[in-house]
Amino acid sequence: MSANPTSEGEVAFEAPGAGKPCKTWYKIVGDLKTSASPPIIALHGGPGAGHDYLVALIDLYEKHGIPIIFYDQIGCGRSTHLREKLGDESFWTFELFIQELDNLIDHLGLREKGYYILGQSWGGMLGSSYASRRPRGLKKLVLSGSPASMPLYKQACKKRLAELPEEVRRTLEECDKKGDHDSPEFKEAASAFTKQYVCRLDPMPEPIQRTFNNLKEDSTAYTTMQGHSEFDTVGTFKDWEGWKDAHNIQVETLLLNGKYDEVMDFVVEPFFRTINKVKWVTLENSSHTSFWEDRERFMQLVGDFLALKQ
Repeated sequence: MSANPTSEGEVAFEAPGAGKPCKTWYKIVGDLKTSASPPIIALHGGPGAGHDYLVALIDLYEKHGIPIIFYDQIGCGRSTHLREKLGDESFWTFELFIQELDNLIDHLGLREKGYYILGQSWGGMLGSSYASRRPRGLKKLVLSGSPASMPLYKQACKKRLAELPEEVRRTLEECDKKGDHDSPEFKEAASAFTKQYVCRLDPMPEPIQRTFNNLKEDSTAYTTMQGHSEFDTVGTFKDWEGWKDAHNIQVETLLLNGKYDEVMDFVVEPFFRTINKVKWVTLENSSHTSFWEDRERFMQLVGDFLALKQ
């Protein structure tokens, strides 16, 4: 079996307020020039998680012939890091990441042929915000494990925490009150949450482990926008209500989440209510990373959705 055609590159990005030259690193699986299908642009979570854990999406190229464009958003992975911007709420904004995405799309010349967007978690929040602006060339949108509302997401995390053993829950609550997010006790308790509601596979796939390492290595964007933990949003997007702009999304949209997802059904539902052309599937055998946990079903759903003629 021949290797998939793969290319990598960098594009200069003038990030407003960065104070230095920036670049966005990207990788393309497939051939954008010869493919009959528009490519998928994969938007990773975090913020700051990097593209690594999304590599399972290559299945969509191998099975459906859809090229995949991965990239590391500014502040993580192989793109420019800006640790000096920790806590700078005027810098780490949706607008920053939307400008970066626009810059990449224009660099790759995708406006005419078109493109799909698949956003996972925070990447879906970014994707929905981008789609609500009705960008030229966007054909379809997939939002996987993506909150429509961060206040609702915070409620969901409280519900999920309540399902954990009392000892784990108490440790997390006590550490949070003390601002302790680095002790072995906190990390062990937090991993219990992760194993239930983020990725239920044991052992955890190595690409997902790399993503956690990305966040550990540089948590600047994550800390500023999300906070210190997955289950207590205290950063800049704690009040984000993306569904309020979702009526502006014109393209067909597929919503996906897992039965055991930290992004519970009621956190997704406002998107379903407000997006005009929408389909929603909850995968029964997964949590937040259903493209790993229920891989075949996920790829079938996404592949079939993108293959359907508009």
